[in-house]
Amino acid sequence: MTGKITWKGEVTSVQPRIRLMRSFDQRGHSYLGFILKVSGVLGGEEQEFSVAIGKGAQAKHGFEAGDLARGACLPVRNPDAEVAGYYKASGLEVLERSAGSRPAPPWTGRPPDLETYRARGHRRLDARTYAARCGRCIWGCQMPVEIVVDQWNPSSVRYRRETFCYGPKSCPSYKAGPTRKVPGRRGMVWEEEDWVDEEATAHRGPDD
Repeated sequence: MTGKITWKGEVTSVQPRIRLMRSFDQRGHSYLGFILKVSGVLGGEEQEFSVAIGKGAQAKHGFEAGDLARGACLPVRNPDAEVAGYYKASGLEVLERSAGSRPAPPWTGRPPDLETYRARGHRRLDARTYAARCGRCIWGCQMPVEIVVDQWNPSSVRYRRETFCYGPKSCPSYKAGPTRKVPGRRGMVWEEEDWVDEEATAHRGPDD
């Protein structure tokens, strides 16, 4: 834990840590672990912060919203490639368990494993809806996006963040928001229309 920053606080949200890579009409995901959003003390200062953890750490500790926890971490080296502000977590410990889930939505219980998220597929989620209603939900996800603008020149990269929902299609809080547009070479733009989301979640019923 040498050089790391210690923290302690209430876990307010646990969401998947997923990175999205785009190249015009192509996309791929890296399912990396989970992100703990915490309200507590970091490095001796009271604040709200987020810590990235691996899938093994989540499987071991089973973090969920409402837990009192502690650990140590480092600031992320490349903020463009991460949503969390801190990572390389160690010394993780649950000091007190949550009193239980609250009425949903948002769903705030223990999240499923990453394989479940991958199997469910996602729909785009309006960024303002995510910020207002879905930032605590286990089915919400904010992803760092790396866009290769020109596939013949991989160094031509742009970064942004996009929000998605893995939850039930019938959720009353859900709002898709505008379609996503992906820049390409020579000024071309590809628009990710509704059929992409419909295809990705076609195997699920409205309440699944």
